[in-house]
Amino acid sequence: MRADSHPPPPRRCAHAPSSSSFFSLRGWTRICTQRELTPEQREPRKSCGTRLALGRNSSFGDYWINVQQDHLKSIAPEKTEPEVNPKAYPLADATLTKTILDLVQQASNYKQLRKGANEATKTLNRGISEFIVMAADAEPLEIILHLPLLCEDKNVPYVFVRSKQALGRACGVSRPVIATSVTIKEGSQLKPQIQSVQMAIERLLV
Repeated sequence: MRADSHPPPPRRCAHAPSSSSFFSLRGWTRICTQRELTPEQREPRKSCGTRLALGRNSSFGDYWINVQQDHLKSIAPEKTEPEVNPKAYPLADATLTKTILDLVQQASNYKQLRKGANEATKTLNRGISEFIVMAADAEPLEIILHLPLLCEDKNVPYVFVRSKQALGRACGVSRPVIATSVTIKEGSQLKPQIQSVQMAIERLLV
């Protein structure tokens, strides 16, 4: 080796950053240290929006959060209740609907329930119906509008609920049900609840 020759440079790790790399030496040491840590011990990563919100310019961070919230609202708009056909009268409110569906479910367990518009019509003609429940979202609604006329002729209370899917679940079936009839049964344990619902339905007509 000649005296004026320089010693070879020290060997560098293949994964180590070069002098022109974006990482500083302190950052590289931190990365190498985190490789030996468990995922729970490592610093949790933050999203771009979080980093901007936590940055020095707080006003820009607030603006970015508002932009993200508006974007999410535009993608998933707030759910609103669908409009109900005005012919579906009287319509039960949320509290009465829950009470009616609970009673329909119990009537199904006690074998005091007939499902479907045709079966409800049969119970009215035979005089064995306590009250009729219909779905306001039936398509078309005219297929069940003969039931209110028949109920008024037979002096039987009737009411509409918003969802045929919810009425079907209360009847114990997976398909939608557009009309159902709670039937009369001697010595039924549901008689007090049926009378309470009948009175609540009649108050809707006042």
